Amino acid sequence: MAELKLDVNLKGRDFLGLVDYTPEEIQYLIDLAVELKRKQKAGEEYHPLKGKTLAMVFEKSSTRTRVSFEVGMYQLGGQALFLSRNDIQMGRGEPISDTAQVLSRYVDGIMIRTFAHRNVIELARAATVPVINGLTDFSHPCQALADYQTIYEHKGSLKGLKIAYIGDGNNMAHSLMIGAAKLGMHIAVATPEGYEPEKEITEVSKEVAATTGGSVTVCRDPKEAVLNADVIYTDVWASMGFEEEQKQREIAFANYQVNEELVKHAKKDYLFMHCLPAHRGEEVSEGVTDGPNSIIFDQAENRLHAQKAIMASIM
Repeated sequence: MAELKLDVNLKGRDFLGLVDYTPEEIQYLIDLAVELKRKQKAGEEYHPLKGKTLAMVFEKSSTRTRVSFEVGMYQLGGQALFLSRNDIQMGRGEPISDTAQVLSRYVDGIMIRTFAHRNVIELARAATVPVINGLTDFSHPCQALADYQTIYEHKGSLKGLKIAYIGDGNNMAHSLMIGAAKLGMHIAVATPEGYEPEKEITEVSKEVAATTGGSVTVCRDPKEAVLNADVIYTDVWASMGFEEEQKQREIAFANYQVNEELVKHAKKDYLFMHCLPAHRGEEVSEGVTDGPNSIIFDQAENRLHAQKAIMASIM
């Protein structure tokens, strides 16, 4: 692991998206996550957030997000409060800005997992404590940070690697594109017509990549995207909130399954990644999901360590 740069000070910052962080800051968070993982495995106690509290606002349910944030706060010496939409007044129409100001009087940080990205932006504007984006329909930066930590652990470096993303140009694709561009990686995104990433994200990612030596490509052909890839990544075809489109999407994405035939076009030592939950036999074959190149559970574990790095840095 590279030596941690102690001059990187993120205290008081929000974590709404990787676009707001410099390449050096993102690498610092990755290095810190690796170090916190080492401490946890070695049984070394580390309590920088002793006496601090994180409010976790969930408008979307989750396994990995809830458990990793709650356990992470505990391991850092703090406490997390689970607040579903029905537990707080936001569910009864209280303005997000009012909720933000009230929670800021009680807690030291707020994590929100919600639908509309504007909810996170509004919450952060009104809050006087750091706000963490636990997922929106637009982006999933905590997952992406954990993913790049995982690739870093397996490959030893990130710059110059190629990641192929196959499937829906959704929140996951957006955060991976920004992250790859920031880190000087090459990312190729293959989607069916009508399911491309947001143009804004594609344009910003390309602009950033031009300054870091990376590249961003959006195409139709999965084989083109996967060619010589170091990493192959996919996600469910119908994300939470789009379940009513399931049948329509099964038709649109029929040729976008990551399977044994497709991965032959990648490097032999490619890594397979999925943010989970996975629908085996749909967006990915069971043989790939559970095969020797799959690191999906390393990813899931690293949500804990990457988010601890975020919380320890900004709170």
